[in-house]
Amino acid sequence: MIKEKKLVTLWERPSQGGKGFTYYLLYNDECGNRRQKSLGHTDKRKAERQRAKFERHLRMGTVEPGSLKIKEFVKDSLIKTGDQIRESTRHEYYAAAKDFIKKIGNMDYQKVTLEHGEKYRQVCLDSGNSPATVTKKIKHLKRLFQLGVNRKQLDENPFKYVDTPKVRKKKIRIYMDKECRNILNAARQFCLERNLEYCPQWDLLIIVSLTTAMRRAELLNLTWSDIDFEQQVIDITPKDNTEETWRWDIKDADERTLPLTNEVAQLLADHQAKQPEGYPYVFVPVARYDHIQMLRAKGKWKYSDSRLKVVNNFTPQFENILKAANVKKGQFHDLRRTAITNWFANGMSENDVMTLAGHSNFATTHEFYLAVASDLVERARRASANAINQNLLQNCCSGV
Repeated sequence: MIKEKKLVTLWERPSQGGKGFTYYLLYNDECGNRRQKSLGHTDKRKAERQRAKFERHLRMGTVEPGSLKIKEFVKDSLIKTGDQIRESTRHEYYAAAKDFIKKIGNMDYQKVTLEHGEKYRQVCLDSGNSPATVTKKIKHLKRLFQLGVNRKQLDENPFKYVDTPKVRKKKIRIYMDKECRNILNAARQFCLERNLEYCPQWDLLIIVSLTTAMRRAELLNLTWSDIDFEQQVIDITPKDNTEETWRWDIKDADERTLPLTNEVAQLLADHQAKQPEGYPYVFVPVARYDHIQMLRAKGKWKYSDSRLKVVNNFTPQFENILKAANVKKGQFHDLRRTAITNWFANGMSENDVMTLAGHSNFATTHEFYLAVASDLVERARRASANAINQNLLQNCCSGV
């Protein structure tokens, strides 16, 4: 956690006779010059309230402190941004700024130019960064400097016109029906061979992902109170820090409700009946939940851990399941991609899919709409055959 540096301090300025004093505020103006402002009284509590109010005034950007190096500018900007961005995003911004400083230098942030941005892009590529990685770094830096523009610290964003490298779009990886069956069978066997106090119920986890398109973090932070068995729906909701639950926020911040099939609702109900009392999470193993509670009691559990560390060795376990299923190595997120693609294949509209998937913009959903489903090539072949006159085909390339 970054400790905020005070922008405003109190000063007890002695009176001319030395027998009294008056409170003053000391601060830097927008040009970096040291200023003082008399409060005209000696009431300490009132003075502290005025200091805190003026501090907020500065931090909101109404009056900006003087010039800063990039490192300090980034710290200052993200302190002002507060909880408006996820902690993981905050770390990515810091990492991008640190990399820029390492490659270009920790200069005055107001002196960063388009040329510096273009040089940074090329240095990253020359050092072996992939185009996708460089694009991500530039986007983070562009957003950081845009905060300065928004707060009137900069006239223009130096990264505004920095072109990002062209990134080849990868084909969306989805699992075919046979692969899904093999993965589920392998997951079931995987669970039979392990102690479920330490291992998630993988087969149920996978089937819920395939039918609801829930993200990994959404599944691992799902509690029993999120499931309405009577209505057969799951509510994706953020979690607060309580004695039983840890803080977790939804990606893109929007809550949504997802339907459950009769069969999946019954599987979840059967799973709940086997769980001991006092364990609120659906897919967090008992022993792991106890360990996390111990970490929380010792102050060793961070907000970002709710996304990355809820289940130990999650990815290696899933990769072992794929290997046992004789399925090409992929990601757990491919289950979500498969579910979304299946929604489209079964006639759902783009707007409905966007709502259920929890996408923040239409472009993301549209990628799935354009993805090749298992039967799309065959349907296109039939459509083409019906559209072309057979006589034209007979004369094609006949030398006539």
